[in-house]
Amino acid sequence: MMDKRLLGGGAAVAIVAALGGYGIARWTGNEPAATEAASGNAAAPEKEEKAPDTVAMTPQAVQQAGIATETINPGGLGAEIVAQATVSASPQGEAIVTARAAGAVTRLLKRLGDPVRAGETLAVVESRDAAQFAADRTAAAAKSTLAQKALAREQYLFRQKVSARVELEQAEAEAASAAAEARRASVAAGAARVTSDGRGVLVSSPISGRVTSENVSLGAFVQPETELMRVADASKIQIEASVGPTDAQRLSPGDRAIIELPDGRTVEAKVRAVTPGLANDTRSATAVLDVPGTLQPGLAVRVRLLPSRGGTSNAIVVPEDAVQTLEGRDIVFVRTAQGFRAQNVTIGQRSSGRVEILKGLVGGSQVATKNAFLLKAELGKGAGEEE
Repeated sequence: MMDKRLLGGGAAVAIVAALGGYGIARWTGNEPAATEAASGNAAAPEKEEKAPDTVAMTPQAVQQAGIATETINPGGLGAEIVAQATVSASPQGEAIVTARAAGAVTRLLKRLGDPVRAGETLAVVESRDAAQFAADRTAAAAKSTLAQKALAREQYLFRQKVSARVELEQAEAEAASAAAEARRASVAAGAARVTSDGRGVLVSSPISGRVTSENVSLGAFVQPETELMRVADASKIQIEASVGPTDAQRLSPGDRAIIELPDGRTVEAKVRAVTPGLANDTRSATAVLDVPGTLQPGLAVRVRLLPSRGGTSNAIVVPEDAVQTLEGRDIVFVRTAQGFRAQNVTIGQRSSGRVEILKGLVGGSQVATKNAFLLKAELGKGAGEEE
């Protein structure tokens, strides 16, 4: 009687294993067999169809375990172009900050790594050129005011029929010339960002970002257009990938690309342009990629370019680390709502750390690409416990 009660209460068997404290569980569906045993059916049980091996895992545990995933699509090895690339600041994402006049640096308001807003002052340079700019602006404004008064007087005399028209026209020309000179002097002083007291010029950043380079010291004498600082906006970056001349002809603006980061993550990108010529030293073209998000300029990455004019194939390509061998079969772990499911696959060719999947996966699936061996180890542990 005791055995029957124990057998009837076993509706499902759950084997819970801890992988580094992340709470990963493996489940196998054997409920039909338990129900049949409890009913006492004397007929020979049919062969049970084993549910696919799955590993239950929360999103937090996936992140803590360092398991990276990637959405895969058909293409084949022949359609991919694998290239080394570098993250660089886009032309709109980096600014060289210079002084507009010669002088001594009297104030430094920002240091290396500090955040900067567009138009914010970074330093102050005391300069005799600034005094000249301020004086020219003041003198030009005074001449313009005087010319406007002379023009008003000539207009009055002309209406009273005292002055000739030629004198009025001459006054109009002089007023226009003085106004133009006043605008020129004002623009020159504004471009140099002369301080209100006229003793120096303000050094400001044209973009928002952070100070990435500082080549100035307090009290140093600097010449005009000398680079003092550099400011970069980490959100405005681009990827520069070197590709061979044959591969460059297959690429077009708008083609899809995948950036493989050193930590195993992948980022979607698009080809913005391909240089028409080849570099003299490497004899390769440069594919410029637009990528969203923030990446550190100077970071070396690997890119996979998927040209629209490349060869067509129904095969799906995944990193070699995504394919694991379990009990003599090749498997790939597909992301599910509860965790991961081990999917049997048939592999094809291998190249550059990539392997073709001929059967077993469909486009759009999300598979584990980094640390997939942890999931395999959990399945192996669960199989050993069942035995």
